Amino acid sequence: MAKSVNQVFLMGNLTRDPELRSTQSGTSVCSFAIAINRSWTGSDGQTQEDVDFFDIVAWGKLGELVDQYMSKGRRVMVQGRLSTSSWEAKDGSKRSRVEVVAQDVTFLDGASDSGGSGSSRSDSSNSDSSSSDSNTKPKQSNKDSKSKSSDSDNKPVDLSDIPF
Repeated sequence: MAKSVNQVFLMGNLTRDPELRSTQSGTSVCSFAIAINRSWTGSDGQTQEDVDFFDIVAWGKLGELVDQYMSKGRRVMVQGRLSTSSWEAKDGSKRSRVEVVAQDVTFLDGASDSGGSGSSRSDSSNSDSSSSDSNTKPKQSNKDSKSKSSDSDNKPVDLSDIPF
């Protein structure tokens, strides 16, 4: 039998601040949603635009990092898998939803630059562990959004100029 693949890569902007919760066993779970803009040329030659919305869930340390560093409007790239769930609503109707279970979230903005280049990344090879090479400030911080340090010429270094 052939191997199946369930892998998605999505890049977009958070539509709301992440919501961090904990399971009864104490595992962190963070929910957020992203909007992905797309455009195409219609048969009439006019440029058409549309937006797709996706619900994302990040577990464990990865979810904690998303909650700590991300906020509405920030750009992210999410790598994960699709997961479906179904249930019966209180009125007896059957409901279902598809969401992305994040395995990796890359923060594409600078410290508070909603349209900048990548400066922070959070990796997770499974749902319970992740590491962060973070140059962004936590969303609770009120400090200057551009982290600067000086070299021997005392010129400030803008971290968004660093390509990783």
